[in-house]
Amino acid sequence: MTLRSLFPSSVQGGSPALSARLCWMCCGLAAVLLLLVALPSFAAKKKSRRADAPKDKRVYLVHADRLRYDRYVNSEAQILNGKVQFRHSGASLYCDSAYFYEASNSFEAFGHVKMYQGDTLSLFSDYAFYDGNDELAMARYNVQLKNRTTTLYTDSLNFDRIYDNAYFFEGGKMVDGKTTLVSDWGEYNTDTKLAVFNFNVKMRSKDMYLTTDTLYYDTRTSMAEIVGPTDIISGKSHIYSERGYYDTKNDRARLLDRSVMTNQGKTLVGDSVWHDDKTGMSKAYYNVIYVDSVNKNKLTCDYGEYNSETGYAMCTNRAVSIDYSQRDSLFMHADTFKIYTFNINTDSVYRKIHAYNKVRAYRTDVQAVCDSLVYNSLDSCMTMYRDPIVWNHSQQLVGDEIQVFMKDSVVDHAHVIDNAFSVEELNDGECFNQISSKEMFAFFKQGAIDEAQAKENVLIIYYPVDEADSSFVGLNYTETSELRIFMENRKMKKIWMPKAEGTLYPMSQIPPEKKFLPGYAWYDYIRPRNRYDIFNWRAKKKEKKENE
Repeated sequence: MTLRSLFPSSVQGGSPALSARLCWMCCGLAAVLLLLVALPSFAAKKKSRRADAPKDKRVYLVHADRLRYDRYVNSEAQILNGKVQFRHSGASLYCDSAYFYEASNSFEAFGHVKMYQGDTLSLFSDYAFYDGNDELAMARYNVQLKNRTTTLYTDSLNFDRIYDNAYFFEGGKMVDGKTTLVSDWGEYNTDTKLAVFNFNVKMRSKDMYLTTDTLYYDTRTSMAEIVGPTDIISGKSHIYSERGYYDTKNDRARLLDRSVMTNQGKTLVGDSVWHDDKTGMSKAYYNVIYVDSVNKNKLTCDYGEYNSETGYAMCTNRAVSIDYSQRDSLFMHADTFKIYTFNINTDSVYRKIHAYNKVRAYRTDVQAVCDSLVYNSLDSCMTMYRDPIVWNHSQQLVGDEIQVFMKDSVVDHAHVIDNAFSVEELNDGECFNQISSKEMFAFFKQGAIDEAQAKENVLIIYYPVDEADSSFVGLNYTETSELRIFMENRKMKKIWMPKAEGTLYPMSQIPPEKKFLPGYAWYDYIRPRNRYDIFNWRAKKKEKKENE
């Protein structure tokens, strides 16, 4: 049975009384079902039955060009034609023709149906049945419900004037300013301005497109409330959320329950995420994870920011940077990380990453600590400032400043600037090879050191090894202006230096004061032991040096 079989489209033929009763029964049942399944939080906001409703419930016929009675056409109704007008409880209704059931206080309206309630609410359709006792209007075909700047379009709408609730159940579209919402069925309260949309919900606002199965919308604030699995496309960003709010007027989102935002290979997740599409700024709170799949790195923290327009990012509170471009991931912790992007949206784009304070880094083969660090992608240089220390297996390297240059995500060369000091632990800490100089260089091939250089005021303590039994020959103390060490398979292949002065002390005759160079310190107690130890900051002790 179709709606057109229930609701006659003309005043000729059929049984109008039976038509009206079936119309009322079917639409009333639909309204009750919709009311029962409406979500509780929306239903709680509905207002109670109007206490000031007029006592006079009669529907008044105000005007008709022609009025007649024909028992063969409709034995229960007065047949009205030409500029028909009714009035009931503060509302006026106009149409081309009508059946007026005075006994049941109701009527059917046909052709250019218009209902006006006050100066802000109007209802238009091709057909309507109105029950004056229940103050219920059931409009069909090309229906428009207008409430100030909001318009609801549908083909089947029931409007309950007592509770100011409009129900649509065969597809509807709401237009609110620059926002359009479409769904299979829903309801809209003309008093509270709240709407609920269900099944195949689609919302479009400017550059934002939202799809879900259930959505609340407040036309007063232009705020959409997300209550289920929802996808949002906003500019270059894609958002997935199951709970949150989207401000369509200001293009802002507040997302909860581990919502996920992605933008050109970058993903931001947090317990809650705030996003402003106009500025491109996003903020995430608690258990935040930021993944850059393009550059193969990851940031975790309890508070983070990211601006897709400027490329600026910041994270703090248990902040960790993870680089997984190599076989072993590098874990780095600092109080705060900041990322600055230059020449964004151009071919010459580059970034600077700042890490401060109390930087600690761990990878299986290398560990490091310093107060602050800067990485510049323009020259792929990472610079460590203020008490930098780097460990590689049994070696320790310190200086006033350490620069590490990368090539294709692999270390290419390193530069230790001022007060450079290299220490290698031997024989479980009983002996140490040492080199001190003004500056040092290290060059790598395929991730392994190939050549090392020390320049200016070079001091060397070296324990040569007897190849026959792998025992130490003695201690070699040398002073020179420059040192070059060539490596192969992580072993020393050749040493070069210009004119040098040195002394070889047998192991049993090493003077205690010659065992350590000036400035020697072994900071093994500071060294990060694993990826979790990067959170445990340990400052340098006031050293009582072993040669004192």
